[in-house]
Amino acid sequence: MRTLILKVLFFMVVLAALFLLEFHLFGQDFELLFNQQRCIEWFSRIRPYGWAIGIGLLIGDLLLPVPATGIMAALGNVYGVMAGALFSVIGSAGAGFIGYGVARFLGSKGSRFLAAEEDLARFQRLFDKWGGMAIIISRMMPVLPEVLTILAGIAGMNLLKFTASLLLGTVFTSLLFSWLGYASRALPGYGMLAAVLIPLLIWPVFLRLVRGKQGR
Repeated sequence: MRTLILKVLFFMVVLAALFLLEFHLFGQDFELLFNQQRCIEWFSRIRPYGWAIGIGLLIGDLLLPVPATGIMAALGNVYGVMAGALFSVIGSAGAGFIGYGVARFLGSKGSRFLAAEEDLARFQRLFDKWGGMAIIISRMMPVLPEVLTILAGIAGMNLLKFTASLLLGTVFTSLLFSWLGYASRALPGYGMLAAVLIPLLIWPVFLRLVRGKQGR
């Protein structure tokens, strides 16, 4: 199990390296995604087709870490709560299904890269029992959504259970951050601040949940 966790952490480091490379290559064009006000202004300027770019960015979050919750908030600000949430669900859930599908396609080859068969069997039992809850909670957090959807595919998580967990977590997250973005029209600073702080505050809860389940 420790080997599996270390390799997952390595995967997260690789994602971070890709993020730095992306930032270096695209500079200010990419930086605007992390400046909430500039991001909203950008989506406002390209409003007729900005929703499609938003969906594409959320799908791209599977490989290149982008501020997914910030993009959801910007979509809500520009397009309204329901439309912004719909676009966010399409993009975020799309990334989740792609990650799961690729991992399932790789099958045993990907599993052998991550861990020995004995460790993998323990991980699969743990994921079968608690993976759904982990996926739901992780949708609000950075990096982890992509990692967990890939691990769900490698663990062979039931497709219906995965779909239910993914959609439940994604719909709730999309509605929440789309609403926060829309609310920021009246309270510009507070809505965007909440969109940034909520994912950070979820981290301790998620880690405590994982540690508690591993101990059982």
